[in-house]
Amino acid sequence: MVAPAGPIDVDVLEAGIEDWRRAGFAIEMRDDLLARRGYLAGDDERRSAELMDAVRNPAVDAILCARGGYGCHRIISRLDPRAFHRARKPLVGYSDIATLLLWQQRVAGLSGFHGPMLERGGDLAGEDFETLVASLEGALAPPLRGKPGAGGRGEGVLIGGALAVLVASLGTPWEIDCRGAILLVEEIHEPPYRIDRMLAQLDAAGKLRELAGFGLGSLEGCEDRKYEGTDAWAVIEEFVAPLGIPWVTELPMGHGARNQAWPFGLPGTIDGERGEVVILESGVAVR
Repeated sequence: MVAPAGPIDVDVLEAGIEDWRRAGFAIEMRDDLLARRGYLAGDDERRSAELMDAVRNPAVDAILCARGGYGCHRIISRLDPRAFHRARKPLVGYSDIATLLLWQQRVAGLSGFHGPMLERGGDLAGEDFETLVASLEGALAPPLRGKPGAGGRGEGVLIGGALAVLVASLGTPWEIDCRGAILLVEEIHEPPYRIDRMLAQLDAAGKLRELAGFGLGSLEGCEDRKYEGTDAWAVIEEFVAPLGIPWVTELPMGHGARNQAWPFGLPGTIDGERGEVVILESGVAVR
């Protein structure tokens, strides 16, 4: 367990550890996991060293990020992509951790898992936790089922995460690659006009027109009290519908009540009429 971004509360950590121990996992973590430096889980050196320790430690089979928040952008330059590639360990997280998932895919040549962390304390247990555990043990993840949109069926590599994090990758070595991809997006506490601006930036960068499909997860707290009557999904639909690609909504992923794990960087299919995304490959090869 690592904290490469925001700080984590001790009660949340202890409750999450219990969930994983009950599932049969042994836990490895550094003594300074609970370090704090404002909105970061300690300084950049601590957080990057902790992650590299987990990558190089032969006793570690999978790396679970404690929470998101912010901080992953700051440590990328300190990470060794060759060590990541040699270790080939599943990395799990979402929110700000999407930065690491993008970096792994683009720079280290690895897939990862967009899925639940520890930020909800002992609330991990349940269907989504069981899916993540099974995925780490080599099972093929079940389909993500949402609400039908339009556009038939498409196939491509699954990428995505929090929209703000994806946009922040533009112009970096881990810039999101949308060529023939299925983009799965979620967001929290971003009003519609900011979502509009982020999608306009992706569009101006040529990313949206490259997609094979689009899926929307949860939009938590994405209302705007100042401009009532504006709707975050309506803004997204304005950008996505003209693309003529399959799209679905209300997928169980992101900061909402559901956060089903899916393999970032592996192939899948999207069916706009059935409202589902099907994963085609397991994210873990069992040895």
